Amino acid sequence: RANELHFERMKFVTGPIAEFQFPSPTNLVVALHACDTSTDDALVAAVRAQARAVALVPCCQAEVANQLKEARSHVSAAFQALFSHPLHRREFGSHLTNVVRALVLEACGYQVTVTELFGWEHSLKNELIFARWVGHPNAIAAARLRELLAVTGVAPAALKALENPRAV
Repeated sequence: RANELHFERMKFVTGPIAEFQFPSPTNLVVALHACDTSTDDALVAAVRAQARAVALVPCCQAEVANQLKEARSHVSAAFQALFSHPLHRREFGSHLTNVVRALVLEACGYQVTVTELFGWEHSLKNELIFARWVGHPNAIAAARLRELLAVTGVAPAALKALENPRAV
């Protein structure tokens, strides 16, 4: 596709993102409507490559919704009301997943902006998480992330980025 469009410096690759060797430096990692934990795979790869910018437009996020089903025994009854019904669990899980993603990026040294990509009338999956590398891990974001996970009882895949974000 890059050749067809005459983008000599652009490369399109298909396959598992975990197997891709990012060039150094990596300017931008984009994940558009990557389903479930594929967005997290892109986030982890971007953090490990210390990409200068990351643009995530998540799609479905079933992982955390499934974890919330099991987490009900670990949280208060009042808090359970946020996700006791399957529809609410899916929507709350989706929102929680994206909040975690933003906190992971902040904790790993990115300045994060979360906004809509385009008007809601076009798609309900419309969230853009944009992160710019500033190189200073954010301890406050890391603490908020730990507290949020403790309160909700979930452990999303995006947490892999915190294990050792500079490991290549």
